[in-house]
Amino acid sequence: MSDSDDILLDIAPSAFRRALALISLLVLGGVLIALAFGDVPDLWRLFFVGLGAFVLWSCSHLYRSTGDGLQLTPAGLRTRSGRMLVAAENIDRVERGVFAFKPSNGFLVRLKTPEDRGWAPGLWWKFGRRLGVGGTLSGGQTRAMADLMAAMVVERG
Repeated sequence: MSDSDDILLDIAPSAFRRALALISLLVLGGVLIALAFGDVPDLWRLFFVGLGAFVLWSCSHLYRSTGDGLQLTPAGLRTRSGRMLVAAENIDRVERGVFAFKPSNGFLVRLKTPEDRGWAPGLWWKFGRRLGVGGTLSGGQTRAMADLMAAMVVERG
């Protein structure tokens, strides 16, 4: 096993957090579609059905993405399924502050060079030079991962 295959930290959403997020989206989607069958003008009916369908689609996407997890290795941050989110060499700094634009219970990674956009609801999002990690993940686990990543950046110099 090489150093790049050593897993420093492995995190995933708990079953409770995952279920809570999914139930919340299912209820919201159901309420929006139910509103469409109330006494509303046709344009609002179309809006509520469209928005409800989008929320239910988002729920299915959340279900698939939260079935995965994140792994921090010396090579960088990747998903359990093997997708490399950011290589260790491309990490500029890690932000966990109150005013950082980050997901709930998570942290923000500033990248040296921009990368392709991506999004896994409840786990991570990547846009330009920013990678946000969090959502359905435990705050304690993401704090530990952010600290390890920050230590990696400092160690790398």
